[in-house]
Amino acid sequence: MLILDTNHFREFAEQRMIGQKLIQRLDESKDEAFLTVITAEEALKGWLAQIQPHRQRDRGVRAYHDFQECMDGLAKWFLLPWTHEAADNFDRLRDEKVNIGTMDLRIASIALEYNATVLTRNLVDFTKVPGLRVENWLD
Repeated sequence: MLILDTNHFREFAEQRMIGQKLIQRLDESKDEAFLTVITAEEALKGWLAQIQPHRQRDRGVRAYHDFQECMDGLAKWFLLPWTHEAADNFDRLRDEKVNIGTMDLRIASIALEYNATVLTRNLVDFTKVPGLRVENWLD
């Protein structure tokens, strides 16, 4: 089982050259790929932040178009939930002083629950989580 971190999902959703390579690699993988509800939250917050400052008509149209594409992209994925087990993992890792960002630690906590590999560019932080498998398929 694979879980895409937000940076991998963003490349997948935007489908630039590197995103196309990721899509191909996911298609060739024997493992199923998922998103977490945490990644969905981060993606939506990012797109909403892009919409807010655009008061000009054309920029607003483009921002909402991009937001709609993000929503359409999210709709194609099964989102792994934030559960009591994930919350327990999160609390345990915090107690163990695993020092990474809250959202990354939440994604890691879900991945540990499902014994999944996290696909991320942020190897520096995710490798701090004991027992978590991580890979970077973008670089």
